Amino acid sequence: MLPTPRADIAENTLAYETGPLVKPTGFREYDARWLLGSEINLLGIQALGLGLGTYIHELGQSRIVVGHDYRSYSLSVKQALTIGLIASGCDVCDIGLAITPMAYFAQVSLDVACVAMVTASHNENGWTGVKMGAQPPLTFGPEEIGRLKEIVLTASWRERPGGRLTRIEGMAERYIADAASRVRLSRPLKVIAACGNGTASAFAPDALRRMGVSEVIEMDCELDWTFPRYNPNPEDHVMLEAMAKRVLETGADLALGFDGDGDRCGVVDDQGDEIFADKIGLMLARDLAPTHRGATFVVDVKSTGLFATDPVLAANDCTTVYWKTGHSYIKRKTAELGALAGFEKSGHFFFNPPLGRGYDCGLTSAAMVLAMLDRNPGKTISALKNALPIAWTSLTMSPHCDDELKYAAVDKIVKEYEALGAAKGKILGRAITDVITVNGVRVALEDGSWLLVRASSNKPEMVVVVESTQSDADMRALFHDEVKPRLAKHAEIGAYNQEI
Repeated sequence: MLPTPRADIAENTLAYETGPLVKPTGFREYDARWLLGSEINLLGIQALGLGLGTYIHELGQSRIVVGHDYRSYSLSVKQALTIGLIASGCDVCDIGLAITPMAYFAQVSLDVACVAMVTASHNENGWTGVKMGAQPPLTFGPEEIGRLKEIVLTASWRERPGGRLTRIEGMAERYIADAASRVRLSRPLKVIAACGNGTASAFAPDALRRMGVSEVIEMDCELDWTFPRYNPNPEDHVMLEAMAKRVLETGADLALGFDGDGDRCGVVDDQGDEIFADKIGLMLARDLAPTHRGATFVVDVKSTGLFATDPVLAANDCTTVYWKTGHSYIKRKTAELGALAGFEKSGHFFFNPPLGRGYDCGLTSAAMVLAMLDRNPGKTISALKNALPIAWTSLTMSPHCDDELKYAAVDKIVKEYEALGAAKGKILGRAITDVITVNGVRVALEDGSWLLVRASSNKPEMVVVVESTQSDADMRALFHDEVKPRLAKHAEIGAYNQEI
């Protein structure tokens, strides 16, 4: 029996080699993530497996899919997790090296309710983590993570007989065939597959070719866990710059960039310009609306307000629901509402049947983008982007606020804006049309402009975003004349990491 995990074990000691190190901070809102070595050790991972196995038994399950991403240590982490799962009496189905959506697909393909995908996603080397779920296509949220944390940190797990390990062969082939079946191109396209030497390198180029891409230009598609050029993260400026440069060099129709565990897909257009994920989501929604009249789309509160005012969506009786930021929240809400699709600002997209299987999958997102181009022969992706109504959106600004103070601070800001809205107050001369409080506060104005203040999910800071439908100067005024002075009245809110 493993001893109770501790958070104070130092590396290179006897205690480190004989007991589990698990720092509580690794349990996040919807996954678990640690620095391997200083925040969790392999015995700590084993304890996590024991706790997870105990929890899924509480849920009436015992079978679980496991996979691992391409890091120098991920296989060892998965093996330690598997030891714990087997000790808890679980039937472990190991699909081997995988991207995260492959593990989700395996749940469906094998009729297994639970999943534990060992991945640090786009984080730098040194990080490890586990994405978990027990009800396809959903993944754990705060309630499930909270119960798992309790079991692990109090060593209230239960060992059971009957655990076993089965190695599953051929899951990659099944997954790629399923993802590639989402589109069959009828027009020639030259597409850059940018993988940052991450796990998607082993799967994305093949999938794009099967989708009918006439020329796939592989960019950093050799597996290399040192990530020699940049971390595989299509939100990262370095990766986006490299994608843009390659587009201009090759005359490609677009570049598709996949993150470290393959559940996100970023887009650079034929002019070498990044298209932010919320704008890609809006382009896809506009394209799908005529053939899916009355559809519902779910987007997170950091996303553009153009969803709410778009004339194409309105003409096709489509509804947009703004929901909590975070892939687990958007995935859950998309499933709950039976929405056609959900779009999360960081690039996690969710397509329900008939378009997809409800989970976030970079290859399915790529297929949807390619299908959109196929339905618009003769149009470039930059032309589709330029057809969107114009809005000026700020970068994400994060003023410092201690973890123990940030939620109370946000609550005060929420109450202020709720009171302003109830009093029919105005912001920069414009009436408030909606005050959305599902995740901090998002204040919508009569011209479609908006502002957002929320607490960061995983850092001692707050999150501020503003968007104007009028001009870049107005966008800056929303921040400098409204949000910044309002937050400055609260002493616990400190300096910004960056400002517009």
